[in-house]
Amino acid sequence: MTATQRRGRKIMMTPGELDDFLTAQRTCRVATVSADGAPHVSTLWFAWDGTSLWLYSVVRSKRWADLRRDPRVAIVVDTGEEYDELRGAELSGRVEFVGEIPRTGELCAELDVPETLFARKNFGLDEMPHDGRHAWMRLTPEKIVSWDFRKLPTLQ
Repeated sequence: MTATQRRGRKIMMTPGELDDFLTAQRTCRVATVSADGAPHVSTLWFAWDGTSLWLYSVVRSKRWADLRRDPRVAIVVDTGEEYDELRGAELSGRVEFVGEIPRTGELCAELDVPETLFARKNFGLDEMPHDGRHAWMRLTPEKIVSWDFRKLPTLQ
């Protein structure tokens, strides 16, 4: 991370809390900018390797087209129903495309860890199934902002 969170320091997650949170969560919302400048938000499963967020996206999607044209992205991972349960993180930066497009399972050492993490977390498998429709993007965040409202004093 190159940027430091300034506001909300009382409720920001520690590095360990953030790592645990991103490792445990499954779904994120990905915000891109369309060719006409309009925002576009979509939902994806992801894997966190302790440094980077790995996204496995359909290559014939608006999200993919947006990011091929402009790799800047903001991603939100959050959870909680009640106000005092809300926690999450916003990660932003530029995605990098990794491996063949679309992914068919060719040997790619750089994808060994994210594919294993993703397959276990989302499919309960030890190996990643490839359908020839998806490919990988990696976000090594330039900025992360986090919050954990459970750290707020309780209102009585």
